[in-house]
Amino acid sequence: MKKCVLTVVGKDRVGIIAKVCNYLADANINILDISQTIVDGYFNMMAIVDAGNATKDIAIVNSELEEIGLSIGVSIRCQREEIFEKMHRI
Repeated sequence: MKKCVLTVVGKDRVGIIAKVCNYLADANINILDISQTIVDGYFNMMAIVDAGNATKDIAIVNSELEEIGLSIGVSIRCQREEIFEKMHRI
């Protein structure tokens, strides 16, 4: 299993979850856990995904998700779990 942390942040609009989830399914990336909130019109989603069987390298997945984010007006990041943990260690 190759866990990654996926974050999506931006102004809420119709179709954000659909775009992200369709991309993940097409790349054979499984969602293990997901949480999303909308606060005062701003969308925030965090998901833990398993990219162990992904059809693309994580760097490509991150780049393509960033492009999708730009096209729909949100910021999307996908980081390997171990990198995310090291970056957010106190």
